[in-house]
Amino acid sequence: MGLPSTQEAPDARWTVKAALDWTVSYLERHGDEHPRQSAEWLLSHGCGLSRIQLYMNFERELSADERAWLRQAVARRGAGEPLQYITGEVAFRHITVKVRPGVLIPRPETEVLVSEVLAELPAPKRRVALDSTIEAWEGDVLIEAARAEAAQQGAALQPFAPAGSAASDGMLPEEQDEPQVPPAVFESFGTRVADEPEPDEDQPASVPDASSAAQASAADGVLLVADIGTGSGCIACSLAQEHGDVRVIATDVSDEALGLARENVRSLGLDAVVKVIRSDLASAIPERYRGRLDAVVSNPPYIPTAVMASLSPEVAAFEPSLALDGGVDGLDVFRRLTPQALAFLKSGGIFACELHETCLDDAAAIARAGGFSDVRAVKDLAGRPRVLVARKSLE
Repeated sequence: MGLPSTQEAPDARWTVKAALDWTVSYLERHGDEHPRQSAEWLLSHGCGLSRIQLYMNFERELSADERAWLRQAVARRGAGEPLQYITGEVAFRHITVKVRPGVLIPRPETEVLVSEVLAELPAPKRRVALDSTIEAWEGDVLIEAARAEAAQQGAALQPFAPAGSAASDGMLPEEQDEPQVPPAVFESFGTRVADEPEPDEDQPASVPDASSAAQASAADGVLLVADIGTGSGCIACSLAQEHGDVRVIATDVSDEALGLARENVRSLGLDAVVKVIRSDLASAIPERYRGRLDAVVSNPPYIPTAVMASLSPEVAAFEPSLALDGGVDGLDVFRRLTPQALAFLKSGGIFACELHETCLDDAAAIARAGGFSDVRAVKDLAGRPRVLVARKSLE
């Protein structure tokens, strides 16, 4: 491929600049639309340098391991594979999530979806008493310090605490019956999924009654959210990471997505506030959670089938069609999800869904006919209608 192997002459110097120039040239010849951007991305990841650091370290020589990684990465990119799959991660809002083939790559448009949900939810409760002598930035430092101290002492909000405890908020720990069978992730789902992984040993053994738990959650300011079709878990993790009172049930049907979402939840330290479960949309969320959720959010498959044929090869050849194809008009999944969202939301709860730009008017009509009010469309970063936000009508 051009990059030297470890057996080449010792005077061969593959510096950052040489590798960058060669990679740009290779990707240009192989049809990359943005060869320099791709080259910078790959070289930054392979060398552990930021883009600015690349240009400040042009004479730094690549190690043998760095050259070996770059060699296979450039070949994959030259074949059209998305950069995110090659590097195995992507920045999403204020977090970095792992990605891999078989699971949809998070996109900037979905960050708009998260922003809209956060804007609609009540603001987080302050955990630290502040007075007028404390400036805003000092208050933020104090709040973060208090949260860290509480976490170390095990005193942070625990949505999976044992039944009857002060921290219990009605979320979803494991079943304990039939110990000879690998337990389902959550007792409150009522049905056993034999192929679910073993739960973490430090998770509690019981769950409070959903009705009393919901009342306790409301009193404590905890907000219950369902992320339907979670994929990588980027939405669920962002909501929980950015809003201290949010607890998320994240669902998906794909084995690849379930495994990746759980991995991202663990790596971001969100095990206590995000639970990932196998479910066809919201069907596996227990009936007793009906009318209890503060928000239902989803980035479902929404590309109209006819548009699928015009997707770029980078998307069509590498990303899962299961997460893309929304049927003839792009609203097949949305139609199924709308009544489920209405059933699980509390009065005044928020339903937010990312959709294709051609579908928002029809989706709004479906939402209004299904019992939602205050329906509005939000444009994405490119100015196209992208996110539908609606509120369950007050009862």
